Amino acid sequence: MRRIKITAGIFLLIFTAVAMVGTADYIKAQERQQEIAGKVLRFHVRANSDAGEDQNLKLKVRDAVGVLLSEKLRDVTDLEACKRVVNDNMRGIVCAAERVIEQEGYDYPVEAYLAKVDFPDKTYGMYTFPAGRYEALELVIGSGTGHNWWCVMYPNMCFAGSGYEEIEDGAKESLERALEPEEYRSLMENKNYKIRFKFLTFLNKYFE
Repeated sequence: MRRIKITAGIFLLIFTAVAMVGTADYIKAQERQQEIAGKVLRFHVRANSDAGEDQNLKLKVRDAVGVLLSEKLRDVTDLEACKRVVNDNMRGIVCAAERVIEQEGYDYPVEAYLAKVDFPDKTYGMYTFPAGRYEALELVIGSGTGHNWWCVMYPNMCFAGSGYEEIEDGAKESLERALEPEEYRSLMENKNYKIRFKFLTFLNKYFE
């Protein structure tokens, strides 16, 4: 009986120690995500529905808005300037989207605004932005209930070269300047920051 109690006590100590380490790593990762979020602006396009035609329309709207913003943001070098450009051109963003929607034979309404949005983990080239809340240009087509598309608008990782999410050297340099060295490195680690146990795997279910 004494041996069982000692074994249970050791197990409890190990459980507590590992949980504390895992929790500390998780809290640190959450804090880092918030720091990164405060230095970037994202772009989020929500489709009317998951129907194929609505998903195709979403991409055409994205392209039209991308053409507009890539020119407007060409010389932007800081986050606040990026937000000002977006706010100053909000009506133009909506008009660009409405033109595409009308040309494609639809009459969906469009909304565009800056908002705090929940994002999942998302990888752009070598960079993985952790899940969490980020400020974003939110573009909603119709009911906005379909699968969405997103990217990083500042530093510009959206509108590069001949396509989207092609990370050019200028974007890499801008991102490195915008973030602290540790924050920048963390984007290339591609970690899952849930608390996980490597050996005592049966404990993982308690931290889902």
